[in-house]
Amino acid sequence: MKYLVLTVLVMVSSSFGELDRIAKINKLKKEAKEAYNSGNFDKAIDNYHYLLDTLQMEDDNITLNLANAYFQKKDTTNAFNNYESIINSENKSVRSVAHQQLGIMANRTKKYEEALEHFKQALKADPTNEEARYNYEMVKKALENQKDQNNQDQDKNDENKDQQDQKDQQDKDQKNQDKKDGDQENEDQQNQDQQSEDEKGQEKDQQEKDGKPDEKDKEGEEQKKGEKDDTKKEDADEKQQAGEENDKKEGDEENMSSVSEKLKEMKMSPEKAKMILEALKNKEIQYYQQNKHKATKPKSSGKPDW
Repeated sequence: MKYLVLTVLVMVSSSFGELDRIAKINKLKKEAKEAYNSGNFDKAIDNYHYLLDTLQMEDDNITLNLANAYFQKKDTTNAFNNYESIINSENKSVRSVAHQQLGIMANRTKKYEEALEHFKQALKADPTNEEARYNYEMVKKALENQKDQNNQDQDKNDENKDQQDQKDQQDKDQKNQDKKDGDQENEDQQNQDQQSEDEKGQEKDQQEKDGKPDEKDKEGEEQKKGEKDDTKKEDADEKQQAGEENDKKEGDEENMSSVSEKLKEMKMSPEKAKMILEALKNKEIQYYQQNKHKATKPKSSGKPDW
């Protein structure tokens, strides 16, 4: 009987202790919720930690509330760690909200694919999570726009790269052409300089040649000069002979005229005059015959006159 009473007293004491613990837990939860709603996130965090660490409560809802308090305080590290610890919770609602919040955090850092996957998992855990659905559609659209923008940027970069490559190639071709033109100009200038040197050398040789004629040219010039002198001499001889003949003819004519006048003065008969004329004619013929035997050129030394 004594032991039975003692056992009953222990059970009653334990019951009162459990009741006190439950009352305390409920009080801490209530205070934490009120602090959270009023924006006193530090008090809410203290209460949730006391429930989890001191009272050793295993409640994913309390961990979710603790993570939310850190999230509202912008303590992303502690918020992320607490959300991450309950994404495999058996409580689908807790698992859905945890994925949803991780998706929001990934979206804020522009990790669109990671955010999209978290929202997708949130919908799988709880299809009625409309906030997760809305965020999923928004991120999906943003991701598509990002891909389109990336494609446009890539196309633009490719176009710019092609234009730059084309410009570089044109610059390279122009440099090669300029170098080629420069080499050609140098070559042309060298050829012109060489040609000028050759012309100067030829001109110098010609001047030396003109100033110092060779023996062959000298002999040719002497021969031409001799032939020219002979030609001049022959022309002079012919002119002299023609002059002599003209003088002779004029002299004969003057003689005949003088004879005729004399005949008239003498009143000579025609027969006698005819005889005189015939005699003069014979004399003239004889004169011309004798004149033909005269040399037209001066006698050459050592040669006979025939």
